[in-house]
Amino acid sequence: MNMMNYFRRRLLQFNTNMSNLSAGCVGMPTGRASGSAGYPVMGDESIMCAKANGTSAVPIQQNLRYGCDTKLADNICNHNRHYAEHSGYWKKTSWVQDVQSNGEVTYYDSNTGKPLFIAPRGRDFAAFKEESASHGWPSFRDAEVVWENVRCLPSSEMVSVDGTHLGHNIPDRKGNRYCINLVSVAGNPKL
Repeated sequence: MNMMNYFRRRLLQFNTNMSNLSAGCVGMPTGRASGSAGYPVMGDESIMCAKANGTSAVPIQQNLRYGCDTKLADNICNHNRHYAEHSGYWKKTSWVQDVQSNGEVTYYDSNTGKPLFIAPRGRDFAAFKEESASHGWPSFRDAEVVWENVRCLPSSEMVSVDGTHLGHNIPDRKGNRYCINLVSVAGNPKL
């Protein structure tokens, strides 16, 4: 199945599921797990309700890591539910040079500074980079997700528990694969 058909099918599933959701902003992340080994940890649509800055209560950080563009980050993270930075955006940043020899790297929410992913885990950086390059976005696996701060919505949208749009879960033959916008995880740690 090609990628466009996959997204059309997932959007149809999302729109069908939306009819069962309340219009209010009353819920909290559910923490309900699905899939093999209990992943991904699921959340509900209320995570992405309107807040002070789009879907986030706080604005995007102004000094993002890897040279990521803050305006693009604000649009992707806070005012968007379906679009992404362009495929390969990370190649135009300092991401690879900044992290390739650092072992496990923590990736932080570009709004809140909370840890969202720690990678590579269970593989070396070359494998992490190769998979990311083949799919166009940094691609994380279950063991690399900080599930305390990340949820997957029924539509396959990946979000932070604070309402930052991160990307999507697009499983492959190896299992869950979280294709994540670099601008969404280029934050600095919360102090």
